[in-house]
Amino acid sequence: MELVRREDPQLREVVWFAGRCRALTLLLQAVFNLLIPDHAADAFSPPRLSEPSPWDVLVEWLLGGLSRWDAEHFLFIAEHGYLYEHNCAFLPLYPLSLWAVARGALWPLQRLLRLRSRLLLSAVLLNSLFSALAAAALYELGRVVLRRRRVAFLAALLFSLSPANVFMAAAYSESMFAFLAFGAMWQLEKGQSWLSGLLFSLASGARANGLINAGFFLYSQGKRFALQLQVGSGSLRKLPLLWKQVLSLASSVVLMSAGIFLPFALFQHYAYLRFCGPGTGLDQTIPEPLVQLARDKGYHPAAMDGAKPPWCSQRVPVVYSYIQDTYWNVGFLRYFELRQIPNFLLALPVTLLVSWAAWTYVSTNPRHCLTLGLERSKSEEEGKPRDGFCCPASFVYVVHATALLAFGFFCMHVQVLTRFLGSSSPILYWFSAHLLQEHEPLLWSAGTDNPPPGRSVLARASWDSSCATGCWDCSCTATSSRGHSRMCWHSLGAVRIETHFFWKPDLAVMLLLLQLQRCYSSVTTCVRSCCVPSGMFSMV
Repeated sequence: MELVRREDPQLREVVWFAGRCRALTLLLQAVFNLLIPDHAADAFSPPRLSEPSPWDVLVEWLLGGLSRWDAEHFLFIAEHGYLYEHNCAFLPLYPLSLWAVARGALWPLQRLLRLRSRLLLSAVLLNSLFSALAAAALYELGRVVLRRRRVAFLAALLFSLSPANVFMAAAYSESMFAFLAFGAMWQLEKGQSWLSGLLFSLASGARANGLINAGFFLYSQGKRFALQLQVGSGSLRKLPLLWKQVLSLASSVVLMSAGIFLPFALFQHYAYLRFCGPGTGLDQTIPEPLVQLARDKGYHPAAMDGAKPPWCSQRVPVVYSYIQDTYWNVGFLRYFELRQIPNFLLALPVTLLVSWAAWTYVSTNPRHCLTLGLERSKSEEEGKPRDGFCCPASFVYVVHATALLAFGFFCMHVQVLTRFLGSSSPILYWFSAHLLQEHEPLLWSAGTDNPPPGRSVLARASWDSSCATGCWDCSCTATSSRGHSRMCWHSLGAVRIETHFFWKPDLAVMLLLLQLQRCYSSVTTCVRSCCVPSGMFSMV
């Protein structure tokens, strides 16, 4: 694939950085899993059906922290299939991938490890691979959309350092979804519509919010058609050609949208056949410990006692929405309760960040937003469109992130917003990278991608800002006539940075961690220092 064949030193650095971050995450989870006892929550925790070997104990000891909460569902589905009704809230692409790796690539380990341990190892291997590929796809997407290599590079590094990285290491589907979504967006920007549609379709088989990605294809086709109308002639002779274009556009939109919705629709049909079809005696094939778990917890196994769930009699029987409503009480404003204030505090940083990003973009491009980006701007006509975060091409991504934020904040458990947005939208990372480039003195020495004639790459000023103009908060004085270095008085003291130091990974990590610490330390400290009753938090 082109993603891994490109000879780009920044791309290689992104992949290696993602790998190092994943190794550090796995090490830290093993240490803290030993030091900190598990929270006694009423979460899904099925019994183990076979005695563990010493090697199974070792795997659980090292990687057990990755199998909590929703990860239990994915591992259970990969091992036993969709036995319980509420398992159908988790779409099948990720557990199928775990099953394939555990029974394929890890088949030689079956004499040493039981299936669950091999599934857990499969999750570590797959998520490590998907995280690196997602970071690389985000970098390539940023280069195409923002047309600023350094901002794209910073955004890809931030992806590997974000709080959502915890969930991308665990046996969750976020890593797979991020790779498929970012890869599909990148291919769509390159004009590879069919490959993009295939990746979007696979993404909707991993997570339900992949369905909204159909909007990218609809907008891309609609914008292309609108721009063609603006440059075309209004002659009556062009009407037959116009109708052909409309029909071609409509047919491609219908086909692509159907392809994106197809995996989700097929899974709903599968669930209907499994839980609403005639009794097949599945209760006799379910191991007794799992049947007992269903009795104790009130779970609904498939076709047990011939009873059919209520959703089977609905006009459009969609098990996914029924589970979200019945089991997790997901709905408009249902989470707005006083006891959920700590969870809203956990979601506050990502909520403010996306809101700030949307406001920055709208206030910078009001006309572009009012016309939905369908009007050709003067800069585009001259062949010199604005680059950076506030470029015209970012509009659809800002709308996508804002829609996800609004839906997640008002209709979902808000504590999942960090991983929900972190695995779905590049805006989080683009805007954070934009802020770092605009306001972090230690990065100013990196310069810009395309400085104007007569300007040093170190001569950082308002002309380089893609969104706004203004002066800087700290004083910087050039210390060399050639502009090879600059003295920046920072809150940490006087720091002298040579231009080429920026590309060293140790300095890059230090700079990014410094900025993340500023953004999240106050909220995190406040939440963790509060005395919160046990059970107040669910998995974030």
